[in-house]
Amino acid sequence: MKLQLALDRLSHDECLDILAETSESIDWIEIGTGVIKKYGMSIVKEIRRTFPETPIVTDMKTCDAGKYEAAQAFQAGANITTVMAFASDQTISDMLNVALEHEGRVMVDLLGVTSKQRITQLQELGVDLVSLHFGKDMQQNGNITGDIFELVNGISGLEVAVAGGITLDSLPNILSYDPTTLIVGGGITKQNNRKLAAAQLKEAIQKYERSDSNSRS
Repeated sequence: MKLQLALDRLSHDECLDILAETSESIDWIEIGTGVIKKYGMSIVKEIRRTFPETPIVTDMKTCDAGKYEAAQAFQAGANITTVMAFASDQTISDMLNVALEHEGRVMVDLLGVTSKQRITQLQELGVDLVSLHFGKDMQQNGNITGDIFELVNGISGLEVAVAGGITLDSLPNILSYDPTTLIVGGGITKQNNRKLAAAQLKEAIQKYERSDSNSRS
């Protein structure tokens, strides 16, 4: 289970400072949509230079022009880029093809999707990585619950990331659904001691995995 740090609604310097503080605990770096809109691909290139070994996710939230936007992301140093599930099949297919050329991956954001039929269609296109996204505006009405996992329940062959206001307090409930990646933003970036917050989240994940492994043996 990977810990993905989401950098969003932050300044350039804040992004670099937070990464310097938390790099020992995080597995994937997500450069959020707001950061990309503000700084463009230059910040992706800079983070790639600064952290050459850590996988980078560019949260482009592509809806159209998939071939162009995917190429932008991968050429800047991204390993993974995102597309919205409501984008056309052609857009998603184009991105998957570009990802293949760059030995990268595409993560499909399921925000707004309510039908498992769409998940099946995505798999038929070749999608194997999705994110269950409990959106920022949705969080105003409550915290993420297990209901969000119903969309992928019983579907095999998918790596599932989950995002949406995850904190150390809400983590235990989410861990029980065994997502492959936990995407955490403010649960790290808004904490007074960000290094400690990241380390505590990573330790909680590892503790859960050890416990789960023991229970299965």
